[in-house]
Amino acid sequence: MDNEQMRRSDKKEYKTVKKTKLRKRGFVFLGAIALIIIIALYIVFSYRSGLNIAKENGVETESETFDPVDNNDGKKTILIVGKDRMDEGAERTDVVMIGQYDYMKKDMKLVSLMRDIYVEIPGYQNYKINAVYSLGGMELLREVISRNFGLEVEEYVTVDYEAFTDTVNVINPDGIEIDVEKDMSEKIDTTLHKGVQQLNGQDLLAYARFRNDEEGDFGRVRRQQQVLSAIKDEVVSVGGVVKLPKIIGTGMGYVETSMSNKEMYRMIASFLVRGDKDIDSMTLPLENTYQFMDTSYTGNVIDMDFETNSEELKKFLNGEQEDF
Repeated sequence: MDNEQMRRSDKKEYKTVKKTKLRKRGFVFLGAIALIIIIALYIVFSYRSGLNIAKENGVETESETFDPVDNNDGKKTILIVGKDRMDEGAERTDVVMIGQYDYMKKDMKLVSLMRDIYVEIPGYQNYKINAVYSLGGMELLREVISRNFGLEVEEYVTVDYEAFTDTVNVINPDGIEIDVEKDMSEKIDTTLHKGVQQLNGQDLLAYARFRNDEEGDFGRVRRQQQVLSAIKDEVVSVGGVVKLPKIIGTGMGYVETSMSNKEMYRMIASFLVRGDKDIDSMTLPLENTYQFMDTSYTGNVIDMDFETNSEELKKFLNGEQEDF
């Protein structure tokens, strides 16, 4: 074979190899597009599947009056409320928390407020903080937080307990692992035994709500934070992340919030992808900053030193204080 024939042969081989590479790249590109479409469809259908759980239970959500001030500090401060059962015609809040996500530091903080804290309520006589929602909804509760703690919350989220049980059952149908600290049965519609076990949504809620011991609400708040930590660990696991669209859809089906979907998803994505998964927590009132007091119209309440607790709250949210 002369040189001219060899050159022609090399050119043909080069063109064949080039076409093969282009064909492979085309298949890889189409495969990537197909994978993106499949993932997008999975997310959409899983999310809608979660939303349908609430719809099937006849749940309808609607926004409330809420007039906050934007702190413009790179953080999002959220008032989180768990709605209790109706009590003599009034819907009380069994759980009142303040959550804060720092977009710059990518960390989450959670503050639990004892439900029996005796607070000043604009337009009403002083009462327990868990009664404020029944008097004037989220806007009045926002004003109470501002007046008593000197803290401006920017968004709100309210959930009922059916949301909790259904969401937990979606996260793990076999239950969430929790170390039950003692035998429990009084006023929780179930019997829990001491020890590490898998609790389904209903039993996990019962564990978080138990208060019939010497610790009362203080023990309940501590267990609530224990439960939230266990749920968080399950969600950020590999299996939990795969189920995340359905988990979010299930929760959102029951949630009332002032946050837009865009803001909610932005925060969730920021926390899951880059956020510090160790959530700092605090409970108010702090030790040695309160006393119990009896009132004629609302029974036993927590009379709190608001000046000390408000100062420590601000330090905690600003990262100037140790975890509680």
